Amino acid sequence: MTTITLGKENLEVSRLGLGCMGMSAFYTGAGQDDAASIRTIHRAMDLGVTFFDTAEIYGPYKNEELLAKAFAGGRRDRVVIATKFGTILHRQKDERGLDGSPENVRLSVEGSLRRLQTDHIDLYYQHRMDPGTPIEDTVGALKELIDEGKIRHYGLSEAAPATIRRADAVHPVTAVQTEYSLWTRDPEAQVLPTVRELGIGFVPYSPLGRGFLTGTIRSLDQLSEDDFRRFNPRFEGDNLEANIRIVEQVDAVAREAGAKPGQVALAWLLAKGDDIAPIPGTTKVENLEQNVAAAELELSPEQLKRLDEVAAPVGDRYADMSPLNR
Repeated sequence: MTTITLGKENLEVSRLGLGCMGMSAFYTGAGQDDAASIRTIHRAMDLGVTFFDTAEIYGPYKNEELLAKAFAGGRRDRVVIATKFGTILHRQKDERGLDGSPENVRLSVEGSLRRLQTDHIDLYYQHRMDPGTPIEDTVGALKELIDEGKIRHYGLSEAAPATIRRADAVHPVTAVQTEYSLWTRDPEAQVLPTVRELGIGFVPYSPLGRGFLTGTIRSLDQLSEDDFRRFNPRFEGDNLEANIRIVEQVDAVAREAGAKPGQVALAWLLAKGDDIAPIPGTTKVENLEQNVAAAELELSPEQLKRLDEVAAPVGDRYADMSPLNR
């Protein structure tokens, strides 16, 4: 697989990464078969994937521990590990909440380093912005960690353009991570232009619309009772049925291209620029192999145009949108 570089400090990653959240948290089957998840991670490495995404909140903590097991035996030096902080209050008995304070940054990174069994984190994101801490203070602490060698690069997740600019003025931001896919086009208005102006890499998460764009989810009955998607507005009630029309349009292109719908969704996203490194997630080797093959799929200009014209989905992407874009 080809590689790209993120940010002005040139962090080299594979064109497609692997989002590891669903192996341990939030989705149906999470945490039920760590051995299968590790096989998927190892197969990803065999196929040239070097970019692996996790966070302390995934579990909590279990996903970072899973990656440590997967990268044991000399594999650590072959991968780029991205993890995230800021949604666990380590100064308050590890309760959930937003904390970008320098004190919490330090407590967070030490925990992640221990769980990942590594002496450095390649890319360390603030998972959500803390309105109670100036971004300059958070980035100041991250810069100290870079100077100490505990992290190599830092990024922001779901940050507003003004926040990205303020952070980058303190120390260069390597990557911004935001949901972006055929059914989440929001970044195109302001976030993508901002990161491109500043020379920051862009990492789309949920590039398959939380699995919806693969065409395999047609009913909530397919999801476990605690699956996050059951409480996501786009999957609820009449919204799910209305949004199936998006998959039908993607599927029509897929049939023409001799590909799977998920591959078409990823190929469309990759066509948006060579500064984009999507991180589709899966626990299954078969799905991983299909996703990786999407990097070689070239859609025609006419097919890309049809996909560009797909209508927006019905429903917000989270039940609570307040922590986003700030």
